Amino acid sequence: MYVIQKNLNRIKNGDFTFFLDPKEQRQLKSKLKKDEYKIFYSYIDSEKNIFYVDKLPDVTLYEIKVKVPVRHQDVLGSIFSLGISKEAFGDVLKIDDKYYVYILTSFRNYFESNFLRIKNSRLELKELPLDTFKNYERSYEEIEFISSSERIDTVIANLIHTGRKYIKGMQKNKEIILNYDFLKDISYKLKPGDIFSIKKVGKFKYIGILKNTKSGKVIVKVLKYI
Repeated sequence: MYVIQKNLNRIKNGDFTFFLDPKEQRQLKSKLKKDEYKIFYSYIDSEKNIFYVDKLPDVTLYEIKVKVPVRHQDVLGSIFSLGISKEAFGDVLKIDDKYYVYILTSFRNYFESNFLRIKNSRLELKELPLDTFKNYERSYEEIEFISSSERIDTVIANLIHTGRKYIKGMQKNKEIILNYDFLKDISYKLKPGDIFSIKKVGKFKYIGILKNTKSGKVIVKVLKYI
């Protein structure tokens, strides 16, 4: 709760928060009245956002230019390797095979001086106008499949074509993240809007049940982040 209290204090002092993930946003909203804050969205459906009172947050948008093929997790891993907190940066976007990241401007000097490589390849940072992607909406791959229930272990097992026993091992090894926390309850029943990540597989948003089958199973839909 330290993160929430720290950001709550910032709002009470008329300042803006750091970048907050969806779980942190829900927690902070529960401690504030609706007229006590506004929300800065980097783009239409951005996930990590900033709460503020009157003064807009100071945020910088960079294009990350690298000459070798990289994956989203390569970019994210390289940023985390700098030792900066996740609250210092917003969403990392991939658009037309190019990567972009939002950074709190107070961290820009450190970021520019230290974010120099991805996968041992030198990179170049190009600053862009902050409103470059103000009308951007994320792209997803829509996936529908049959599952015996909405339990997260069952859904993931069907999604990646393996058994629930293997999913239990993944959970023990902290390879599954649910709503920005390591998965604790393997029997958790997914709800529409839940976000989960599977190591080396990708990030997904659960949409819900589309229909029931005659055999008593369900057809569910998830969106895979592209």
